[in-house]
Amino acid sequence: MKKTVIAALALCGAGAALAQSQPAAAPANTSKVQLSGVVDAAYRYTNNEGKDQGGLNRMVGGGMSQSRLEFTIEEDMGSGTKALAYMEHRFNTDNGQKDTKPVDAPFFQLSYVGLQGPYGRLTMGRQWNVLFDVVTSTYASFPYSPYMDAYKPELGMAMGARTSNSLKYIIANADRSLAAGLQYSFGENNEVKDMPLIDLLKPGAKEALVTQLQGPVQNYGGFVRYSKNGISVGGGYMNFKLPGGTKVDAFTLGGSYKVGALYLNAGYGQNKVKNPFNATVPSMADAVLLSTYWSGQTNGGFMPGPMIYDFDAGALQPQNVGQVGNSASKREMFKIGFGYQVTPQINAGAHYFHAKQSGSANGVYNGNANFFVTAVDYAFSKRTDAYAAIDYTKVSGGDGMTIDKFGARSRTGFTVGLRHRF
Repeated sequence: MKKTVIAALALCGAGAALAQSQPAAAPANTSKVQLSGVVDAAYRYTNNEGKDQGGLNRMVGGGMSQSRLEFTIEEDMGSGTKALAYMEHRFNTDNGQKDTKPVDAPFFQLSYVGLQGPYGRLTMGRQWNVLFDVVTSTYASFPYSPYMDAYKPELGMAMGARTSNSLKYIIANADRSLAAGLQYSFGENNEVKDMPLIDLLKPGAKEALVTQLQGPVQNYGGFVRYSKNGISVGGGYMNFKLPGGTKVDAFTLGGSYKVGALYLNAGYGQNKVKNPFNATVPSMADAVLLSTYWSGQTNGGFMPGPMIYDFDAGALQPQNVGQVGNSASKREMFKIGFGYQVTPQINAGAHYFHAKQSGSANGVYNGNANFFVTAVDYAFSKRTDAYAAIDYTKVSGGDGMTIDKFGARSRTGFTVGLRHRF
């Protein structure tokens, strides 16, 4: 049950807000505070895992959705203007902890404050980036949950999905069929300085570098979307300057169509490094950061280049430093899928993703990846549902085209879980 201090408010991230209708106007000078969230846990089995390439049985702290607590605040200031604030803490239901790998997530993964009125909506803080906004609100994979948390290769194209120190402005017409947004995030002089590679072996040096990689990243971009009569189309673009000076262009476009019980969606995304990696500390640091965006089965699905820093072991891999120039510099992904409301309680869907990676100087990390997932969701009630999903990943191409550091080239997964929203 939702716990409301004064009144209920349905206000999520910008992407979700675009897909919802405006709440009824409240009397001027009233405030609303709401606690809401999701608790999700699942059993997951995958094969070809780890050094021995064996099977892995585990509980995951979110199969369909990542568990989270959401704090939503709104103050009606009259004349159609309101102040708003939002904070979101994400955690893993299986152990109660927040994410720490590949990098330590902040306690509040979203936290922003802003104003909204006839002039649009301006927010400041840590927010979803505009790539995530436009995909989530326009051509998300699952209509009842934008992404499957345990298997979401499309998120690997969102360049981290969230961005800190950001200003975001969104404006829409009266019926919200047409919306557009702009975003700028401050880098705050978080720059990796050049130094001899040997200096990274000094005590505390690599830890300081990892801390920098978790810091601000300068970026800017925008999106536009149209949605009416079941048809939605949109696109977004962002430019990133990573802490070591590497520039990355990222864009996405796609659409969806909903008629009756059927939901269809298709999309395309591209990330392109504009200046090739090299064996200097700033460039190497950027290669490590881009790898956290692109790799991992739930976040892109395969390796973009040699492993320079092993986050699991917390150690540099000096033997790979000289190979950083062979990292891939471009990744593309196409996605297509459908969902169907079989009964009021049952929704079924299937999705296919095809990725192409290129730009590796010696071709070792050039290749293709294919992802497939099918899922069935059963709603016990408005707030509680159970789900089951089967997924399959296969990569091919150069010798470096692997799913993980242990060299797996294919993997099958099975997930079954329970979710409650309050």
